[in-house]
Amino acid sequence: GTMGSLMQQARAEFDAVKGTPELEALKAYVTAPGTAGGARQSETTVLLTITHCNLGARFLELRFDLHSSIDNVKSKLYQHTGTAPQSMVLQLKDPSGALMCVMDDGARPLGFYSPLDGYVLHVIDTDPHSLSARGGLEDVSQVEKYVMSDDDYNNRENTYRKFKEEKLRKDPTWTLQKEMAERRGVPVPEPTDPDAYVEEAKACTVDSRCEVSPGGKRGDVRFVGKDLKGMPPGWWIGVQYDEPVGKNDGSVKGERYFECPQGYGGFIRPDKVQCGDFPNLDDELFASDDDEI
Repeated sequence: GTMGSLMQQARAEFDAVKGTPELEALKAYVTAPGTAGGARQSETTVLLTITHCNLGARFLELRFDLHSSIDNVKSKLYQHTGTAPQSMVLQLKDPSGALMCVMDDGARPLGFYSPLDGYVLHVIDTDPHSLSARGGLEDVSQVEKYVMSDDDYNNRENTYRKFKEEKLRKDPTWTLQKEMAERRGVPVPEPTDPDAYVEEAKACTVDSRCEVSPGGKRGDVRFVGKDLKGMPPGWWIGVQYDEPVGKNDGSVKGERYFECPQGYGGFIRPDKVQCGDFPNLDDELFASDDDEI
């Protein structure tokens, strides 16, 4: 039958080249000792630099299998360039840019055109309406920008502007740096100036009522000073809180600055302390009007 005659023809062709120097050299190369079980693996891939007629940027170097058909190569390039395979002309160039050939037979394997590592695969896009034409993929000035009006922005919930206003209302010293440090769980860098917070400290006097932020904790100012033992430089305010929300009893690092019950004392930077008419919250809660029985 037809199959039998084809097999005979193939055998005759093989017999014709058997023993030729070329075939013996190929056999010696493939069976030479190597890393893969004693037989050398033939290199079946090639690393090519991709360029494009409509794009100024040089693409990543891409690795291709030499057994891939030119049609498959075009499909792979389509993913990277946006040029449709049917609108693609492929040129193979050597590293200097000299044209070697045009790969115009989609059914042939890439290896047929004998590309080497470092060769350039240049893509020509024949579609005048291609997205890449006239810099459509690279020129951002061609992209229409959306601009939101101030009114639209202000009408939105949860904007950064509102977030910032709310934070500053609760803590006038709030900064984005502090916020990010707190979220990361890292301390905000302390100042190194020995007179840090001196202006804020002037607004605080011993025995004044005060409110400490954040949290609106109230208490009495018991100490105003600087150079606290073991503490960062600058001025500090010692507060005796109305509730046991503090961290000490008026002493820090073994040095006493005022006396109060354990857990009622704290040392705070002056920018967190506001002095003024801040009654004890319990007193406010239980204060009675004259006309109440």
